[in-house]
Amino acid sequence: MFILDANAQHELAHYLTEKQWLSPEDAIISLSKAGQGNMNYVLRVTTNQGSFIIKQSRGYVEKYPQIKAPEKRVLTEAAFYAKIGTVERIKKRMPELLGLDVSNNIMILEDLGQANDFNSLYDLNKVVSENEISVLVSYLNVLHQQFSKVKADDELDNLEMRKLNYEHIFNYPFLEDNGFDLDTIQEGLQTLAIQYKKDAFLKEKIELLGEFYMTKGHYLLHGDYYPGSWLQTTDGIKIIDPEFCYYGLREFDLGVFIAHLYLSNQSQNIIDKVKLDYYDFQDLDGSILNGFIGVEIMRRLIGLAQLPLQSNLNDKKRLLELAYKLITN
Repeated sequence: MFILDANAQHELAHYLTEKQWLSPEDAIISLSKAGQGNMNYVLRVTTNQGSFIIKQSRGYVEKYPQIKAPEKRVLTEAAFYAKIGTVERIKKRMPELLGLDVSNNIMILEDLGQANDFNSLYDLNKVVSENEISVLVSYLNVLHQQFSKVKADDELDNLEMRKLNYEHIFNYPFLEDNGFDLDTIQEGLQTLAIQYKKDAFLKEKIELLGEFYMTKGHYLLHGDYYPGSWLQTTDGIKIIDPEFCYYGLREFDLGVFIAHLYLSNQSQNIIDKVKLDYYDFQDLDGSILNGFIGVEIMRRLIGLAQLPLQSNLNDKKRLLELAYKLITN
């Protein structure tokens, strides 16, 4: 199996030439890390004739090699790109799929250029503009509407990735002894979290939300719709990394989206605009939506998938209390 390695430029050039992704007249000028992705090994390849992104999925999470992950997940992501390629309004918001090597779990994507993701929101000093919110909501509107199904089936089931996500959203953060000392993140956080880890009623509600997450649905979801998947480019906002995509409940994409607006201290007006701009918002199940918002807030504060949050302990206490009410009411 070919292993992508930033320190093996000659071997990569040979591989790309063999796959006809690099012409014999072209040459690699440089390799660099592309973004802050957690799941996969991703490089920007700059050549004499331009640049592109190469991504490989392996049998573990790139940021946390001790966590096993489906090694062929990039193939599902590629299937997502191929599917949405039929609708221009959403295709233009994502990088184009340029090539796929099934045997080596590698895909080639359009390089969107030097761009910044929206993780700077977690500094708590940046405000999402109404125009940016409109674009982000519009993406979900098109995705959920244009690719909906009358009858749920096994297309883009992505079951193994959902099992991984389930563990880190609905289970691991709420184990009393999961081996992760939250005080290493922020002094006092472990004590703050323990009351929620011991709350049987809360955990019962979260277990039910986990069942909703694992249920097949009628709507194509991005599956990880948070600021790390949004890029600000010279060509406007682009959306990346749909590796957790699947057909499920619209409330999950919306729940994750809104949870991160709370986590990044956005105004209630901005959160209300999401609800106003999302088509058929009144048809969503409010209890399930609030539950997904709450559990995403909690797992980001007391789970393994930590954010670069600048919140103090009192802010996190307030967010956890809000999340608890959203889940249990």
